Amino acid sequence: MNVDDGAMTDNTNTPVAVIGLGLMGQALAGAFLKAGHPTIVWNRTASKADQLMAEGARLAPTVGDALKAGSLTIICVTDYQAVYELLGGSDAELDGTTLINLTSGSSAQAREAARWAEQRGAHYLDGAIMAIPQAIGTAEAVILHSGPQPDLDAHKATLDALGTVAYLGADHGLASLYDVAGLAMMWSVLNAWLQGTAMLRTAGVDAATYATFAQQIAAGVAGWLPGYAEQIDNGSFPAEVSALETDARAMAHLIEESEALGVNAELPKLIKAMADRSIAAGHGGEQYPVLIEEFGRPRDN
Repeated sequence: MNVDDGAMTDNTNTPVAVIGLGLMGQALAGAFLKAGHPTIVWNRTASKADQLMAEGARLAPTVGDALKAGSLTIICVTDYQAVYELLGGSDAELDGTTLINLTSGSSAQAREAARWAEQRGAHYLDGAIMAIPQAIGTAEAVILHSGPQPDLDAHKATLDALGTVAYLGADHGLASLYDVAGLAMMWSVLNAWLQGTAMLRTAGVDAATYATFAQQIAAGVAGWLPGYAEQIDNGSFPAEVSALETDARAMAHLIEESEALGVNAELPKLIKAMADRSIAAGHGGEQYPVLIEEFGRPRDN
């Protein structure tokens, strides 16, 4: 991930169009307004623009009008089908426009949308928002972008109004992939914390007390990632810390303790099943990242 801090040619006079005014779209438009950009908005339900108009936004009567009015157009709607429906209309002229699609979807959908938009003459970037609406406009809001870097660079200063701009590469699908990879990380950490919280509650320990300890564990494990990543990239997994077969015995202990306490053990059983398959394939003496081989292929049904 490359976060570009350099200033580009845009300034606060650059007009921006925002198509789609759900909670996130409203936050995006609001951030542009706060930064001083002339902001044109469009939404199927026009009343969602009322507050933004009170703050200085201009409501475009059609999607085509919004596209014509903005030097940069952001679209953030429910799904990619909605993108096609809105931008494929007879009045939606994409030729020469710069379009950034912040709609959630898959990497395949992002790549197909890029082909579709570029065939119609648009400069297209796909993106993903790693933030809640309330964080938009602050450095904590990371906005992922993928596609041609010159198209991003041309509008970098404008996009800085939304938060921290992160450029991932020319492959339009990368933003979506990073998005779901981030979700996998988020849910895995939260699920592990919930597992531990459920166990400790049986002994009268409240969630707030365990949370402090869990943060220390999570931070410690996060520190292992660069070294483990090197093993994965090299395809070599020497057991410098612990062998997988040792980890599997600890997993069995976690399962046994959970069941003895009357706590759901489905999650640790799932991970142990993957470890057991890897051990059966001869990887028991290697380090935990060797499980990338299990994560990297679908489970046979």
